[in-house]
Amino acid sequence: MRTKITAAITAIGAYVPEDKLTNADLEKMVETNDEWIQSRTGIKERRILKEPGKATSDMVAPAVKNLCDKRGISPEDIDCLIVATVTPDMFFPSTANLACHKLGAKNAWGFDLAAACSGFVYALTTGAALIESGRYRRVVVAGADKMSAIVDYTDRTTCILFGDGAGAVLLEPNIEGYGILDSILKSDGSGGKYLNMKAGGSLKPASEETVKNREHFAYQEGQAVFKFAVVGMADVSYELMQRNNLSSEDIAWLVPHQANKRIIDATANRMGLAEEKVMMNIERYGNTTAATIPLCLWDYRKQLNKGDNIVLAAFGGGFTWGATLVKWAY
Repeated sequence: MRTKITAAITAIGAYVPEDKLTNADLEKMVETNDEWIQSRTGIKERRILKEPGKATSDMVAPAVKNLCDKRGISPEDIDCLIVATVTPDMFFPSTANLACHKLGAKNAWGFDLAAACSGFVYALTTGAALIESGRYRRVVVAGADKMSAIVDYTDRTTCILFGDGAGAVLLEPNIEGYGILDSILKSDGSGGKYLNMKAGGSLKPASEETVKNREHFAYQEGQAVFKFAVVGMADVSYELMQRNNLSSEDIAWLVPHQANKRIIDATANRMGLAEEKVMMNIERYGNTTAATIPLCLWDYRKQLNKGDNIVLAAFGGGFTWGATLVKWAY
């Protein structure tokens, strides 16, 4: 009888730019204030990749290098790199392709996955399937976004939310029952009208008109997205617990997408979790889209113990949403 292979997370890496954009800085740019931003989102500051000529791959590469150093492996030992992002360096080649080159990951193939803020949980499930197939030994899953490249800093409703950053995890085979145990992933394209970037794709290629109309920036109808996110992220996390016969006492940590503290609180309440079981770093990084969950894992890595049940949960544009159950492996 063949032993069941699961994909265990065996190392974490991260990278955030040095430059900070604080609420005080934003007060000088748009009509807003620190109290308003904090009360509605929980954000105090976010990191911005300001260096000219630097893109998403320039955050992925150091995050993965950091992970390799922690695990004691070379980038040449990586079999595959999956990069979850909605801010690729360019349409092609893929950001994963460029990051592998910058890393010296000469033996890896890779690709980008676009699912907005749910990108990391989508990519993690995909990477786990590659490990479970038995064909690959080391798969790296990264979530990374340079949101400052697509944020309109004259729009006070969106510019307060987003920051730049990257996080990555290494997946390796496990036969002891640790790792990615279950996922529930969902999507609903009817939500695309509420959260999108209108131009730049094949539907509306770049033109003088699209630039003039500021259609190359992220667009969001905040109230509609909030209503869907509160229900979607909370329900799917609760469904995952029910499906795996887990109570709130069985869960060590909720690792929620860091978009809005009120959405995070609603998810924790639905799961019956106390605040001390919820990973939060939104106040320091803002919403880094696909990077929020791995950045949380990075920040809390010293508090994770072998055997911990953790639930990763996200909601993003599209709409996309999902939750993943992980049994921590080290």
